[in-house]
Amino acid sequence: METIAAIATAHGIGSISIIRVSGDKALQIAQKLSKKDTIIPRYATLSYLYKQDNSIIDEAIILYFKSPYSFTGEDIVEFQSHGGIVVANVILKEVISLGARLANPGEFSKRAFLNGKIDLTKAEAIAKIIETKSEDALHLLSKQLKGDLKDFVNDLRDKLVEILAFIEVNIDYAEEDLPKELENDISSKLQYIEKSIDKIVQASLQKEGLINGFDIAIVGKPNVGKSSLLNKLLNYQRAIISDIAGTTRDTIEEEIKLGTHLVKIVDTAGIREAKDSIEKIGVQRSISSMEKASVVIALFDISKECDEDDETIIKMINKYKKDKKIFVFLNKSDLPCKFNTSKLSEFNPIKISAKNDVSIVIETLKEYLDNSSKDDTLLLTSARQIQSCKMALEAIKRAKEPLKDGELELLAYEINEAISHISSITIKFERDEILDKMFGSFCLGK
Repeated sequence: METIAAIATAHGIGSISIIRVSGDKALQIAQKLSKKDTIIPRYATLSYLYKQDNSIIDEAIILYFKSPYSFTGEDIVEFQSHGGIVVANVILKEVISLGARLANPGEFSKRAFLNGKIDLTKAEAIAKIIETKSEDALHLLSKQLKGDLKDFVNDLRDKLVEILAFIEVNIDYAEEDLPKELENDISSKLQYIEKSIDKIVQASLQKEGLINGFDIAIVGKPNVGKSSLLNKLLNYQRAIISDIAGTTRDTIEEEIKLGTHLVKIVDTAGIREAKDSIEKIGVQRSISSMEKASVVIALFDISKECDEDDETIIKMINKYKKDKKIFVFLNKSDLPCKFNTSKLSEFNPIKISAKNDVSIVIETLKEYLDNSSKDDTLLLTSARQIQSCKMALEAIKRAKEPLKDGELELLAYEINEAISHISSITIKFERDEILDKMFGSFCLGK
């Protein structure tokens, strides 16, 4: 396999830069660059690095990890040079001239997977950890890196393989009905697996914001104070404020820190029956932002009576209340109340004055984000994992009917489908596992 190389640290100025090399030629390249005959594995070696014309590039630390005891399972060498993109690029250029090639994005992790050093759950956890925006997400991802999700998947997979082994043995004796006690045992196990998968899927969908970062959309009709609220949350004048309805024509996105959470606040255009094509685009983007957000702040002007535009917002938040966390705030509480708040009672609306103080908004959001992260439930961390579980769940639900009717071939097909989908989260399912279950748990006779 080709030897690959890449700069492993972020571009820019820093105290050190790391250039990583993986493959059969890694040690040879390190010896040529350092002019050293011997580089001891797992020891930090301080050495000058040289160009092929013998001029010095830099003084660096060389770390050599001998196969298979490395991240990729191949020989790996890391050069820790002084920070700065120029130094790192010169070293990388020399490494490539000595027989390596530039690595593709994610290729080090891909090789680690192909060489059996990590499974797909760990590979995805690594990628998410690099991008994580909160300490709570880091905690959840570290559990996946440790192997908790792999253990969960393997447990379900083992149970499904065991069920399939019993079914396929009984297919050989198709003239006989499936023993009732075996049917009940299979039914019980399928019920347990179904509940386990459904639980982790639902929890993962509800807490998706913990992994990918929370998007908080501020929605409401024109002139309810959405931009004023955004400016107060950011503590500076980010959005233009005016009494003219429709001032905000497009979404405005900013990131703020709430406790340990980095969240994106989206101020949207006022939702109403738009009067021109530009405003229509803005309203459509507002609705799109609300659909994408994991948390929605619905803002109403308490100083005015509830009108058709307010009714539109109420219908929208009722539509999404099962899938998103909805917070309702009644703005302009410093003015006399004319709004019929009973229409919003199920959302426990909170009165605020965005012009004066929004501390209660900050505390409410922070409390929700903190509580969301307290539950230590295992979560799926990617859309791919969630989709795999959903497809496995559908196959298990379909398997109930052929189990009841004694159609073992169809039952075996659906269990195979479930195994294939659940296994794709970690590693491909191999048919030999069925034989292991067959001969490991019972005897077919002499």
